[in-house]
Amino acid sequence: MHGYPHTDELGAMSGVEPDEVRNPASGLAKQMVMLSAFVKELETQSHLIHLNYEGSNFLEVHAFLKEQYEQHLEQFDAIGEFVRAMDFWMPMCACGLKDAIPCFRNVESYDGKQMLSVYLTNLEDLCGLVCQIEPVAQQLGAIDVANYMAELMAAANKAAWFIKATLRQCG
Repeated sequence: MHGYPHTDELGAMSGVEPDEVRNPASGLAKQMVMLSAFVKELETQSHLIHLNYEGSNFLEVHAFLKEQYEQHLEQFDAIGEFVRAMDFWMPMCACGLKDAIPCFRNVESYDGKQMLSVYLTNLEDLCGLVCQIEPVAQQLGAIDVANYMAELMAAANKAAWFIKATLRQCG
């Protein structure tokens, strides 16, 4: 098949290697697209909490969340580059990213404790996604992806620790 490759709804390049049997990395690429979408939502969520949070610990939380949303942007970029290195497309818009996320908890209150609790839950869910993807990457010999999953897990666990400590102070 000649011509420019195009993507199906899940991001696989048609005309290049869409068949998971012939290209086992396609399953990993789909999981990575889902992970990138989740991280992008974390970026938006942490940025909005950064803007809306109020409390006696405002300055500390404000600074922490700025670091978080900047880190999530870097994570989104790194994950997207892994997907492209596997010869798969990333979604072209926010709608495509949202379609790739199985679940994400949204903040439903301007209460600072509730905002941080929801963000914490999403960070813990991120760790769960990483735990699903890392063994697949190992099995396929994608050592770079597997190693990045360890870095992503470490960053999420550290952020979760900071939030838990902050929530205990609020309580």
